[in-house]
Amino acid sequence: MGADMDFKAGYVALLGPPNVGKSTLLNQILQFKLSIVTPKPQTTRKRVLGILNGEKYQIIFIDTPGIIEPKYNLQKVMMHYVRHAMEDADVLLYMVDAARPAEDLGPIKEQMHPLEKPVILAINKVDLVRKDTLLPMIDHYRNVYPFQAIVPLSALKNDGVDRLVQEIVRLLPQSPPYYPSDYITPEQERFFVAEIIREKIFLLYGEEIPYSTHVEIEEFKERPGQKDYIRALIYVEKPSQKGILIGKQGHALKKVGQYAREEIEAFLGRPVFLELFVKVNEDWRRKDTKLRRLGF
Repeated sequence: MGADMDFKAGYVALLGPPNVGKSTLLNQILQFKLSIVTPKPQTTRKRVLGILNGEKYQIIFIDTPGIIEPKYNLQKVMMHYVRHAMEDADVLLYMVDAARPAEDLGPIKEQMHPLEKPVILAINKVDLVRKDTLLPMIDHYRNVYPFQAIVPLSALKNDGVDRLVQEIVRLLPQSPPYYPSDYITPEQERFFVAEIIREKIFLLYGEEIPYSTHVEIEEFKERPGQKDYIRALIYVEKPSQKGILIGKQGHALKKVGQYAREEIEAFLGRPVFLELFVKVNEDWRRKDTKLRRLGF
């Protein structure tokens, strides 16, 4: 029993508006590509857990979708994930972009305050701004909310990330670890395979297509002595989107498959045979019954 008395463990919710670099930060902290990252906002749809194991601590990060005013049912579900993450967490980590104007944090303050949890502010992308603009920004945020710590950093350049981890550990409750020390995530391989395919769609297609797609792994067979077999279904909302996704003579979809397969093989450390199919599931983002069936 005594061995665990000085061990700290807890959940940290990663919060902030879209595209501030939450997923990039998490991948940097874990030194592992856990969350997919694209230049498009709202790439993260579900809460993703990532685990950092240290000498005397375990931090379980909850990566959440960017906070927005929801316009349709899928976005409403995504904002539920954010709220639940805030309720489940021991520490809240709110992230802002140094290159954007300072925020007043209106609605999020109203949500954070009643929870009475320690909140750290991470000011990301400091490599993109002049140093003399940072102090006024830090002062502004100091006056806006009683943050336990304000940490300027660059997630991309891995600058200030260690200090952020120290601040989190300082605020964690004393607790034995929640997961074995060799875990980086409790998520299944299927989850990552689906996310890798979704990331390639976000990177290869224009505005509307990525947001209208959902990837489901229909079959995942490990076949000793031969390539693993993965069959993935990509849902779209309209027949016209299906045509765009597949492309002329299937070329566009082939490209998705090729890029995804290469990354899936690197991720799993073994060869795979990947088959992609596109299916229309009308208005799935707007219908609760369909969202539930798709695991949201």
